[in-house]
Amino acid sequence: MTAPLDVPGSAMEAGPETVLEGAESSVIRGRSLGQIAWTRLKRDRVAMAGGIVIILLILVAIFAPLLVSWFGHDPAEWHREKIDPAIQAPLGTFGGMSWDFLFGVEPTTGRDLFSRILYGARISLLIAFFATLLCVVLGTVLGMIAGFFGGWIDTVISRLMDIFLAFPLLVFALALAGVIPDKAFGLSGDTLRISLLVFIIGFFNWPYIGRIIRGQTLSLREREFVDASRSLGARNHVILFKEILPNLLAPILVYATLLIPSNILFEAALSFLGVGVRPPTPTWGGMLAEAVHNYDVAPNFMIFPGLAIFVTVLAFNLLGDGLRDAFDPKAR
Repeated sequence: MTAPLDVPGSAMEAGPETVLEGAESSVIRGRSLGQIAWTRLKRDRVAMAGGIVIILLILVAIFAPLLVSWFGHDPAEWHREKIDPAIQAPLGTFGGMSWDFLFGVEPTTGRDLFSRILYGARISLLIAFFATLLCVVLGTVLGMIAGFFGGWIDTVISRLMDIFLAFPLLVFALALAGVIPDKAFGLSGDTLRISLLVFIIGFFNWPYIGRIIRGQTLSLREREFVDASRSLGARNHVILFKEILPNLLAPILVYATLLIPSNILFEAALSFLGVGVRPPTPTWGGMLAEAVHNYDVAPNFMIFPGLAIFVTVLAFNLLGDGLRDAFDPKAR
């Protein structure tokens, strides 16, 4: 014979409201993909360090005039009194570094290297960000169209991607940037060259992200929520931008973060080869090109621009790798 259960009186007297409250407290609340990715990203100290460096770089670029007014000199101002007239090298040790010139001065001209590094960050980040934006928009739209509609549309866009990928991009960019006129499209000077560099870098790099988006769209278009939207009478553009695009934000964000450093390097390469933004406007690649002829008398003239490029590219790559791991559905 089974012994009777010893149930406390409080449990016997508990009403239905108490039971419901206990059930509600034990419910496991779901989290969105963004919340899960943010939780994972916060645990990745290396990626967070890269993100902090990127934020600092952006702030430095935005507030460059203010920082220069506090700690430097006009980046275009010559200081010939800081240059040895015999060998055209900076006076003093370490390329003329002092409290007045934190990074030293440029050989021959005596311009403040600290100020030019800060203003160079503005040019490099501006070109990289807008070129990446153009690349992402073109690649996302064309990749979605190719993957969603398929057929001859997919064939045409895919062959177009193959053609762009077959281009020797650097050689083509050198040829195109080298024939930029002094005035065109109502623009002139640095504004024209920056705009054309953004176009060249962004327009010829879109097939890389286009292929990724096409592959993701091919998978998403077979999902149940897409079939449900079709059955409810949703039009193709509604399905593309209301159903499929939100599910592509994670790979778009990751690839864009990894694309920015490559665009920074590409802009630096063009400036180094003399077809980027022209002096005296400061760019990191342009400073490296000038430093090649003066590295023996002023090594800091090469070290600081090179270090700026290295730190920026490394920070974006670390953050991009962290975002890729954070959005990985197989990660824990």
